[in-house]
Amino acid sequence: MATSLQPYTWKHGFKQASEGKPWEDESIDGAGAKAHYVTPPSEEASTAAVQNSYGLNVLRTWPTLYDGINAPGRLPEWWKPASKVDVLICGAGPYGLEVALSLVRQGVSFRILGEPDHPNIYKKLGSDDRPDKADAPLLAGRADGVQPRFLEALHSWGLAEEVAEEGPIIESTAIYKDGKKLVYDRSHQSDSRYRGLHIITQGQLERIYIRDLKRHQKLVERSTVIEDFSVVKHSSTAYPVHASVKNEKTGVRETVQAKFLVGADGAASGIRKQLQIPFDGVSTDIYWGILDCVFETDFPHSKIFGAVASTEHGGCVIIPRENGYIRIYTQIDTQRAGDLAKSRQAKDPSHAESGGRVDIHSITAEEVLEQTNRIFAPYTWRFAAPLSWFAVWRISERVARSFSSPDLRVHLGGDAAHVHSVMGAFGLNASIMDASNLAWKIGLVARQRASFSALLPTYDRERRLHARRIINVSGSYLRFICNSRLPLADLKAQGEDLGDVYVEPPELDGTTEGDLRFLGSFLGANGQFLLGLDAAYGASVVSPRSGQGRAVSVLNGVRAPNPRICFETARTGYLYDAMKGASVFHVVVFASDLQGPVRERVAAFSTALRDPHGFYVRYGGKERFNVVLVVKALPFETEGLLTGDDLAGLKDVATLAYDDRAPDEDAHYWYGVNHARGAVVVVRPDLWVGMSAFPQETELVADYLGSFLLPVEGGKGAGHLGNGHGVLANGVKRHVHGDDVNGVDGHGTSGIAEVKVARGTEVKVEEVIPEVNGAY
Repeated sequence: MATSLQPYTWKHGFKQASEGKPWEDESIDGAGAKAHYVTPPSEEASTAAVQNSYGLNVLRTWPTLYDGINAPGRLPEWWKPASKVDVLICGAGPYGLEVALSLVRQGVSFRILGEPDHPNIYKKLGSDDRPDKADAPLLAGRADGVQPRFLEALHSWGLAEEVAEEGPIIESTAIYKDGKKLVYDRSHQSDSRYRGLHIITQGQLERIYIRDLKRHQKLVERSTVIEDFSVVKHSSTAYPVHASVKNEKTGVRETVQAKFLVGADGAASGIRKQLQIPFDGVSTDIYWGILDCVFETDFPHSKIFGAVASTEHGGCVIIPRENGYIRIYTQIDTQRAGDLAKSRQAKDPSHAESGGRVDIHSITAEEVLEQTNRIFAPYTWRFAAPLSWFAVWRISERVARSFSSPDLRVHLGGDAAHVHSVMGAFGLNASIMDASNLAWKIGLVARQRASFSALLPTYDRERRLHARRIINVSGSYLRFICNSRLPLADLKAQGEDLGDVYVEPPELDGTTEGDLRFLGSFLGANGQFLLGLDAAYGASVVSPRSGQGRAVSVLNGVRAPNPRICFETARTGYLYDAMKGASVFHVVVFASDLQGPVRERVAAFSTALRDPHGFYVRYGGKERFNVVLVVKALPFETEGLLTGDDLAGLKDVATLAYDDRAPDEDAHYWYGVNHARGAVVVVRPDLWVGMSAFPQETELVADYLGSFLLPVEGGKGAGHLGNGHGVLANGVKRHVHGDDVNGVDGHGTSGIAEVKVARGTEVKVEEVIPEVNGAY
């Protein structure tokens, strides 16, 4: 949302312009009694620190709805923050809010603080403008587009439609160089129901998240910071993270204890610094001037995504937004960039590392527009409205060397873990992949449903691998548009421990043919990655390496395909419509037509669902598993096919999906299922494929789940724990390594070591091999 909503009326059944502020009209009944409901107060806030000749742009805000504990008036009676929680989230930008969205759906207790950690770190910058200052949701600027994969994650939480419908969809791209068109074609095409890149401002997205949390009786604790924190290692306490928290408005301090701390405190993350985790990569000499405005232009492709490069002057990127607004990223010319580099903030080592917004007032919006016109020549741009946002931004390309602390109690994500250029819109989109990956894992561990030592290391392995590719892809795209010969960030060593293979981008030779070769190769290799769909994770306990005899063609560790499907005689949709939830595993059973040889195999799986020693009962039943039965039959045929005791287990628990499309587009085809053998695909809560097996191979499914899940109380059978050395079931103990004893929630050790991470001190851990005293 770029500017305040104008007044409208729907009296004729459609939206028409109106006058005044109709929402403020006093409501009375026929007897003159006033309504109990009172319209909350609103404020008009300026969205840009500078103006153009059209004056000031304002956005109407509603503090009572969105400002958390900073809201005017009394706090709700239901607001009772606990001093002990499962998860403490530091930062209420998109990543922190997304972690909260998942946790609240799992019933995991948390508190979310609306300012970055450790104010002293930011005061050293010589500025009070902290990286993720969060007295209220973001007003304007920053991220502005979400990929299909982003929306698929939100769909599983029930929020996708509101986000997807906010702004235009990017489905075409135009790329020019030196005034000549290189590319104009359809782009951002995918098999996702959400197709292309959806435009929405970051502030509007945050407000959607905040409304959802409020419906769950959760508030963001604005103006609240962590002053210091420590982690007690191998302690008998269930809440080893101890954080000193201060409300900067009231001055009230308290100690909050948690099982986990999530660092969502932005690129200059104080939590990352105090853990002394290096931020590997490069700080570029590339600065963007960013303009959000309505423009008059003769550029023929102003309503689609575009990039324009000039050999002499640099590059621009244009993104069409809602209500006729356009965002233009303009590379600041080299002379002005030199002035920026000399600025006090740019010389600060913390800002030089993290990049981001530059607080400098010597560059005006008009100067950035002049540079835009030099790059776009012979086409021109002119302001046609007040500026919605203006900023100067320095590009830094970095990845944290680890996304998790050595003790796995503190985890980083979003900008605290990786920063990169605007190319690819990865900042906002990588954040939800971080959040959806981490939240189900710490949620299960916090509730004693999964092994601490088996599951939590997979967050760093999976998400750091993806972030490293983002730096490579976004950086290559950036250098092409900006005509920069700056070497890409050298992250080869960081990828080696993840099994990654570094691929050099194609060479540029300065010719049009060379440019076209680069674009063809680059977009061909990375098109689906730019939409969030090509995001394979390496082998791990939650996505083992795919074997030669796998049951489906889809590999482990990739996005679960989402084909169209039928659910009822009068209702169709997508497979994901039956795969919602923040911490459930989706067990998708492909059963062909339930006749012939496949029936016996599917029947074996059905029987296992009722087996008290089987994986379904052992690890939580309906609480943990969502079984979806995909059949090649019509709804009226299926009831008869399910008759019989052999399929009773499936009939009891499964959601039915009717795969009635043609053979060259149905779900069995998408997944590569053999109709004579059938298949079972276990899809993780974040909608990545965990593993697949043939239906009768129920022990393979059990072994996979048992490698990281814990048996529920009352569940029978043996479940693998920790690193797989022995099993524990029905009260039978096993040998536990020192790294595993703290595996559930901090219980089960007698040795104590403390990790002090406060006031910039070095992290030191005294290793203690404790005794097992019945942790499980």
